[in-house]
Amino acid sequence: QVQLVESGGGLVQPGGSLRLSCEPSGFTLGDFAIGWSRQAPGKEREVVSSINTVGTTYYADSVRGRFTISRDIRKNTAYLHMNNLQPEDTAVYYCGQSLYRFGASESVEHYGYWGQGTLVTVSS
Repeated sequence: QVQLVESGGGLVQPGGSLRLSCEPSGFTLGDFAIGWSRQAPGKEREVVSSINTVGTTYYADSVRGRFTISRDIRKNTAYLHMNNLQPEDTAVYYCGQSLYRFGASESVEHYGYWGQGTLVTVSS
């Protein structure tokens, strides 16, 4: 059974940083691409970043240059390092298992499973 558990969200001031973690079970990061999406109140969910099984990464324009996705295969854990956070980054962030091994997995429809999410609030 596939499960994904996110952690690391919280309240941060504009310009601050957070690191989100994703611990999947039921599959390994070497077998499927993994990604992060977010959903702000009243907005559609968007994929902000992904990393596939060969390490190729994808970033949405809104976060490129500020967010970095990484993974530790030995720990079977994925991370989203978020720098220079802004109020518009406020959202629930979700970790997801892609249906694919390769490619960018830049669309929500490319994913088969999502975790419960972790809330990131950027406010002064």
